[in-house]
Amino acid sequence: MTLRVQILKDKFNSYLGLPFKELLPASVIEQALSELKIRYYQRLFDPIVTLWAFLAQVLDTDKSCHNAVSKVIAYLAGQGVEIPSTDTSAYCQARSRLPEKFLEKLFSQVGQSLEEKLGTEHLWCGRNVKVIDGSTVSMPDTVENQKAYPQPKTQKAGCGFPIAKIGVIFSLATGAAVALCIDVLNTHDIKLARNLYSFLKPNDVLVGDRAFCAYADMFTIKNINCDAVFRKHQSRTTAMRKGKIVGDCDKLVTWYKPKTCSKGLNKDEFNALPPSITVREIYYYIVIPGFRTQQVSLITTLLDEGTYSTLAIVGLYGQRWDVELDLRHIKTTLGMDVLRCKTPSMVRKEIYVYLLAYNLLRSLMWSAGTTYSTPPLRLSLQGTRHHLNNFIPELLAAISTKRLKIYRTLLEWH
Repeated sequence: MTLRVQILKDKFNSYLGLPFKELLPASVIEQALSELKIRYYQRLFDPIVTLWAFLAQVLDTDKSCHNAVSKVIAYLAGQGVEIPSTDTSAYCQARSRLPEKFLEKLFSQVGQSLEEKLGTEHLWCGRNVKVIDGSTVSMPDTVENQKAYPQPKTQKAGCGFPIAKIGVIFSLATGAAVALCIDVLNTHDIKLARNLYSFLKPNDVLVGDRAFCAYADMFTIKNINCDAVFRKHQSRTTAMRKGKIVGDCDKLVTWYKPKTCSKGLNKDEFNALPPSITVREIYYYIVIPGFRTQQVSLITTLLDEGTYSTLAIVGLYGQRWDVELDLRHIKTTLGMDVLRCKTPSMVRKEIYVYLLAYNLLRSLMWSAGTTYSTPPLRLSLQGTRHHLNNFIPELLAAISTKRLKIYRTLLEWH
């Protein structure tokens, strides 16, 4: 058993361990297991082998457990060891034994490790920018999934699928996902956001759409030494004559505390809000020939117009679209829009593994871009996955001295 496990670790390390060796080597996984005090028996599918097989499974176009087990059998073939059964039960049981906290920790750790590679040239006005957005994922129609993540109430029973809502914070500079929240479908985006603010670091700038623009949230974000740039909620009207003018289409305005406690806040949180806050409002127009002219109003806590110019903030909000593409990549390119697991616990684990795989691909794109002087965000995530999957046979077959040369070729041809 020990020999087979070591063979599998060596095989996985040949293609997953090499591209991602700085972010997810076996030592990092073992350290996470140790910190969480996770004990396990010496099985063929120990946590390390199971995790790497799980990652390979979500990165492949064929995401079946049978395909994952088939790869394990192929890796052991010709090694002079006992070949495991083609039955998937052992692998599926091993996946279910992976603690959710373990996968969450690895996902967060890889995202933060990539953040640590940022230099001052990658920052916006000397600040690290995070972008927040929400989306949904569907899953198999099982009793357990329906109970935990009910289908839309507008659908008749038996005519829909369970749907979970996710909130994700991405790094604008690296494209990596740095925080995740999972809840039921009817959860408002702002509730997801309030569960994610704790992942922000001092001096971060958070960018989001109008769903996150609320009085309490502007105060909360500023109170943790961060700043926000949100599109103004449609319920607030733009009064052109009010406020202190600081530039063209740019002014400082005073927001007053709501008279009643809004949903999502308890009385203590509502009572802790100040009577008023000063925010900056920037409004501009988007003119596209053939379309109706659209006015956009931004609300931000970045009050210093000397440091943060009007054009800089407008340009920053324009980059929020990148998050829409990031979510599309995770759901469509990697295939997370329709999950495969049949229990709520495994659904959450599957989401964490998808985001972990996404972050590992982002790390590969970062290495390729910084090595060959190409902006990493201009590289194709789908292309990166194709290159990685196509280079796997060569990485597995090569001797150690030749493997590094193949890896450098993988980076060069992004």
